[in-house]
Amino acid sequence: MLKSVAVVLLDDFAPFEFGVVCEVFGYDRTEDGVPLLDFRVCGERAGVPLSLGHGVKVTPEHGLEATEDADLVVVPACDVREEYPPAVLETLRAVSARGATLLSVCTGGFVLGAAGLLDGRRCTNHWRHSDRFRKRFPQARLDPDVLFVDDGDIITSAGTAAGIDACLHLIRRELGSAAATAIARRMVVPPQREGGQRQFVEVPIPECTGDSLQPVLTWMLDTIADEHPVADLARRARMSERTFARKFVAETGTTPHRWLSTQRVLHARSLLEETSMGIDEVARRCGFGSGALLRHHFHKVVGVSPQDYRRTFAPSRV
Repeated sequence: MLKSVAVVLLDDFAPFEFGVVCEVFGYDRTEDGVPLLDFRVCGERAGVPLSLGHGVKVTPEHGLEATEDADLVVVPACDVREEYPPAVLETLRAVSARGATLLSVCTGGFVLGAAGLLDGRRCTNHWRHSDRFRKRFPQARLDPDVLFVDDGDIITSAGTAAGIDACLHLIRRELGSAAATAIARRMVVPPQREGGQRQFVEVPIPECTGDSLQPVLTWMLDTIADEHPVADLARRARMSERTFARKFVAETGTTPHRWLSTQRVLHARSLLEETSMGIDEVARRCGFGSGALLRHHFHKVVGVSPQDYRRTFAPSRV
């Protein structure tokens, strides 16, 4: 179980991405049922101020030695540079060698790559840096289109909001869906997106409009057990089917059918973890209709059967 988190900061780190890590892992949310984590902010040397690149400096309380027994070590985004501090790279190699988990947010992946930790590993980064990343780390198996990649003990994410998705995914993986849901609710962020959803490459600067689909998405989740034909969703959004389908992909990175199937699988995971109801009842509550259909979609998204997932994450209910 995840108990301790160390964040490694470098000069000119990105304040938003660092803030995301603090929000997910650093706050006391025990009143919401989330275990309190031992959270440490580290620099190459304790007490030496680091620049945010905005006329602001932050002074880490800990040095790199605070990573030595951390369960998770996070590298937030920072300026991409030709060289990184050798002590930081050696520390990350040591973290990986002892089997702890590493998580990078956006360009923090360049630091993991410079440490030689992404060779032969699946990973992602912000779409804007894809060419530069490939040239610098040709042995890494980069997927530039996804939000984040969970490769076991190394998780890499794309830019900004994708870091939220990756952090919440890790909380869910290590502490369960209830903890992830509680944190997301406090952060007032939408339901977790799966890592395989696309980055918004085709619309890097989306047109600003007031007709967000968030009310429709919320309604779909509130009525997740019901059928949701695209024609009905388009009418609720007061759009033509073609406009609705195009806008849905622009806002969520995927199609209505795939988004709803993924959210149903996420709901099924929660029910499998938190209840003892049978597979057919879980399927009905999630909108899949039958246990067979649930098993098909669940295995496609999660990689294991619902029964195996329940044995792993809810052993007391088996």
